[in-house]
Amino acid sequence: MCVDSSNKSDFSFTIAVLLFLKAPRWNSWNHFGCKIDEKMIRETADALVSSGLSKLGYHYVNIDDCWAELIRDDEGNLVAKKSTFPSGIKALADYVHSKGLKLGIYSDAGYFTCAKTMPGSLGHEEQDAKTFASWGIDYLKYDNCNNDGTKPTTRYPVMTRALMKAGRPIFFSLCEWGDLHPALWGAKVGNSWRTTNDITDTWRSMVTRADMNEIYADLARPGGWNDPDMLEVGNGGMTNDEYIVHFSIWAISKAPLLIGCDVRNATKETMEIIGNKEVIAINQDSLGVQAKKVRMEGDLEVWAGPLSGYRTVVLLVNRSPRRSPITAHWDDIGIPSGSVVEARDLWKHETLKTQFVGNMTATMNSHACKMYVLTPIS
Repeated sequence: MCVDSSNKSDFSFTIAVLLFLKAPRWNSWNHFGCKIDEKMIRETADALVSSGLSKLGYHYVNIDDCWAELIRDDEGNLVAKKSTFPSGIKALADYVHSKGLKLGIYSDAGYFTCAKTMPGSLGHEEQDAKTFASWGIDYLKYDNCNNDGTKPTTRYPVMTRALMKAGRPIFFSLCEWGDLHPALWGAKVGNSWRTTNDITDTWRSMVTRADMNEIYADLARPGGWNDPDMLEVGNGGMTNDEYIVHFSIWAISKAPLLIGCDVRNATKETMEIIGNKEVIAINQDSLGVQAKKVRMEGDLEVWAGPLSGYRTVVLLVNRSPRRSPITAHWDDIGIPSGSVVEARDLWKHETLKTQFVGNMTATMNSHACKMYVLTPIS
C-alpha cells in the first residue's frame, strides 16, 4: 500500500511492500466461486510448489469470497466458516507460509460481500485489519458491493489507514471495478486497482477488458498497477490460442498475473502458458512501463512498450476471423528508424535468424498473436 515517504517508518514499510509488489498469484474465484475449503487451499499451495510455479514467482494463494461465517462473533470479529475452514485462517496461513508462499484474503468496503455470504468490513476496518495481520495475511482484495452509497474515494482510504496501523505489510488490491476511475487516485490508496468490471471466460469479455485497461496505461508505474481482472487461462471457455493472447496482453500491460484455474489438475497446455518464464519476465520487467496499442488496422493490432536494457516488447494480435499478416513499424513502436534489431519469439522460445530494419511482419491465425522482444544490435 502507498504511504507518505516523508515519514521514515512509513517509507520503510513501503519498501517492504514493493519488494513483493507484483509477483504472480493464484485466486480461488474464477474456477471455484464459493465452493472453497481449507483442504483445497492447502492442496493448491502444494501444487504451486510441486508444479514449479512457485519458482516462477507464483507466491500468493488468495482466498476470495465465502470464507467467513455470516455473523461476527460476540466481540465483532470475523470468524472463519466452521464447515469449510474448521482449522481457522491462522492455521491455514501458517501452512501456506511453511511452503514459502503467502496467503491472501478477501473482504468488502460494504456491509456484506458480493456473494452476501459473509460480512463486509465497512465500519469495522481497523478491527478487521488487525485480525488479518494477527492471522498472518499478506494480501487483501477489497471489493465494492453492498455499501452505504458513499464514494469509493471515501471508503477505501479508511482501510488503507487501518492496514497501515495493523503492523504487518499487506498488499492492498482495490476491487472497485473502475467505477470512479481508480487509476486516477488509486496510487495514494493501494497497490493495484481494478480498471474494469468482472471478466468472464470468453474471448469477447477478455479483449473488452484489455481495451478498457489500456486507456490508463500512462498511469501505471512501479508501486501501483492497473488491474483488468483475473486471468481465465485454463478454465475452458477459450481456445489455447485465445488464452495465449490473454496471458500475453496481461503480461505486457504489467497487470497482476492472477491465475484462477485449478492448478492441481491443470493441463500441459495450461501449464505451458502460465509457466512461460520469458513472458512472465516481461510482466516483471524492472522498468515497469505498461505497453500500449500503437496501431490498429481494423481487427489487426500492434501493441508495444519499452523494456529495461534498451529493449522493446511487441505483441501482434489478430482479432479478425481469418489468418492475416501484421506489420510492426519502428516509428510506431519507438525504435529509431535505421536500427537493426534482433527478435526473440517468446512463445516459440527462439531467436529469429533474420535481423530486421524499419519494420517486421508476421502472419498468424484468427484470435492468435505473436510476441517478440526486439533488441537493437546497431
